[in-house]
Amino acid sequence: MTDHYGPDVLSGTSPRTHRRPTSTPTPAERGLVVEEVTTGWVGAVVRVEKSGGEHVVVLEDRRGRTRTFRLGPGFWVDGKPVELVPPRPTAPTGPKRTASGSLATADQRARVAIGSRIWVEGKHDAELVEKVWGDDLRAEGVVVELLDGVDNLVDALRDFRPGPGKKVGVLVDHLVPGSKEQRIADEAARTVPAGTLLVLGHPYVDVWQAVKPARVGLTAWPTIERGTEWKRGILRELGWPADEQADVARAWQRILRSVRSYADLEPSLLGRVEELIDFVTAP
Repeated sequence: MTDHYGPDVLSGTSPRTHRRPTSTPTPAERGLVVEEVTTGWVGAVVRVEKSGGEHVVVLEDRRGRTRTFRLGPGFWVDGKPVELVPPRPTAPTGPKRTASGSLATADQRARVAIGSRIWVEGKHDAELVEKVWGDDLRAEGVVVELLDGVDNLVDALRDFRPGPGKKVGVLVDHLVPGSKEQRIADEAARTVPAGTLLVLGHPYVDVWQAVKPARVGLTAWPTIERGTEWKRGILRELGWPADEQADVARAWQRILRSVRSYADLEPSLLGRVEELIDFVTAP
């Protein structure tokens, strides 16, 4: 007699018995968005590292918070189970380059610091310059120092005493014609020997804007109304925490991590920094 209904679906012998979906091995590449199934934590891969003898993955959620999980199964990507594995090593395809695009020299050691200096207005400027041009600056022996605001430029030059072999290149925020910053730069130039000072700047209110907005998920940096502290206004526009100074610090680190090379910066900053490096390293 023919069984019109087929085998019992609960018997465990049917080819249609439900099976748990298998996890697909997936490299934990930077930027991959995953969900950790036991906690529901959703975030982008920031990095993979070794901790306690095992590989772990650091995930960053949309608010910039991070959590660390053991690499392996237990994650979902696009609604499908995956087993996170270490990212594949990238095979070299040509001459190695620094983050600034310069050719890297094998076994290049940092030179002893030269007498000339590059000054930047604040910590965020210094960290961005270090991330993109750090290798180049060490190779040339150029030290980047904090000016703590362009208002201090004339006094700092008086203390430094520029001269032969002691030039100063200064990177200034919002250096546009008619601005306070331009007046200070003009005054500073009158206080030092000719050819020992070069003040250059970008048009942005803050160096944050020199990072291409696409790196933080924007099409353009928002315009912040006068009277609103610029950085906190930006954080509120982004939907990021903005109540405390620690929120600003965490946001900058998140923005800085998004910068991989010179290609993630606006040309109006790139050109100015390159000019300053050329100026202070020229004979």
